[in-house]
Amino acid sequence: MRDQAERLRVLARTLKHQVECEIKNAQKKTRIIAVTSGKGGVGKTNFTINFALALSALGQRVMILDADLGLANIDVVLGINPPYNLYHVLKGEKTIQEIITTGPQGLLIVAGGSGIQELANLRRWQVEQFISKLEQLEGMADILIIDTAAGLSRNVLSFVLAADEVIVITTPEPTAITDAYGLVKAMTSKRKHGVIHLVVNRVESKQEADITASKLSVVAEKFLKLNIGHLGFIFDDPVVTKAVKHQEPFLLKYPRSPAAECIQRLAAQMVDQEHCHEPSGVRAFFGRIAKLFG
Repeated sequence: MRDQAERLRVLARTLKHQVECEIKNAQKKTRIIAVTSGKGGVGKTNFTINFALALSALGQRVMILDADLGLANIDVVLGINPPYNLYHVLKGEKTIQEIITTGPQGLLIVAGGSGIQELANLRRWQVEQFISKLEQLEGMADILIIDTAAGLSRNVLSFVLAADEVIVITTPEPTAITDAYGLVKAMTSKRKHGVIHLVVNRVESKQEADITASKLSVVAEKFLKLNIGHLGFIFDDPVVTKAVKHQEPFLLKYPRSPAAECIQRLAAQMVDQEHCHEPSGVRAFFGRIAKLFG
């Protein structure tokens, strides 16, 4: 009888633990990371896709929101064609679940389209209604990555200001560094609330990456009183161009390449930093977007 009673107590504790875990997971808010750059042509979108896949390989549920309203090309790089975007949700033609496209390794893709830009033209009650629909994204992914346009447009600044964390992509080129600093300066002037990370792309060596990051971080600390975290770098690797031509992520097509190894290290470092940043969640993010657009 005692053995049976003890087994029942163990079973009860196990079930209680499982329920608590399920509740905790259900309440867990999505981590919002915006990926951006001061200028085009630095490999931002290619980074976003491969970084998302690397995070997915580490057990993270990842979703990408393609928020480049002018040159949205997540679908081109992945070789997919999402038929619907947030505009169709805004108009009530589709639910948020119906516009999500599944990419390789279960990667979830949401095309932004003009649905985001339309936020500026909505009445307050319409914005609330739209955001309530977007709330359904909460919990569908551990990480929501926003692929913004390049530059300093109002749209770009709105996304980076609203995100929990921002990854700024640059290359060692002086123009790219200057434009990256301009972007960081604009974020700081608008009182960016989240964390800023730097990734140096297309470097010949680790030393070149360190020098590039140092140039930006020293100037930011001196003139903006801002500490920018150097997340890491990606080697200039010819397989990246080959993969783009085949419309395949280089992480999947050339998993042992130098560029792929760099992406894997960056993803591992980002996952390790998860406990350092309390995510605000989908509703808070889109709420800030609505205010910034309005």
